[in-house]
Amino acid sequence: MNIYTRTGDEGQTSVIGGGRVAKDDIRVEAYGTVDELNAAVGQAAAWLAGKDAGVWGDMAERLTIIQHELFDCGSDLSYASPDPSKMKVTDEMTTRLEQWIDEYERETPPIQRFILPGGSRIAALLHVCRTVCRRAERRVVTLSAERPCPPEVRRYLNRLSDFLFTAARAANARLGVPDVEYERGASVFKRRPAE
Repeated sequence: MNIYTRTGDEGQTSVIGGGRVAKDDIRVEAYGTVDELNAAVGQAAAWLAGKDAGVWGDMAERLTIIQHELFDCGSDLSYASPDPSKMKVTDEMTTRLEQWIDEYERETPPIQRFILPGGSRIAALLHVCRTVCRRAERRVVTLSAERPCPPEVRRYLNRLSDFLFTAARAANARLGVPDVEYERGASVFKRRPAE
């Protein structure tokens, strides 16, 4: 099989059930940005590979699960007319992200101010993932306003950005590296009481 097909040389690509569209079509932009996010998550997962599994095993495993789920998001977004019976992204995926967020939040010190992306290298990589995730979410919101779009993908991406933020903070906590607070910011966050 050849990796090149030449079918996109004129700037068009296929979407499921919708024929050919321009490569900068809002649907292609949405699932293309999800693909970019998947590459960023892969970079963070690659950094964790070979690190102490007792410290990083859960995070590495979760990032791999997320990569598979991002492929599901891209698949769902590639349908010109999403058929609910064929969609792969489910409420359960989003609920699981919420559970992981709660777990990582328990590892982190209370947050009072906005924080700068960074601290440790893995936290910085996860913050890059978070910002790409927010952009992917914005592309999906744009798509949703104009064309049929599976709503669970939008919810999943919204929760995923929260997960990536919390995972970055948990990574810093595990390494004993403090988050860098935005020094000109006021105290704006109130932490929920522990359950």
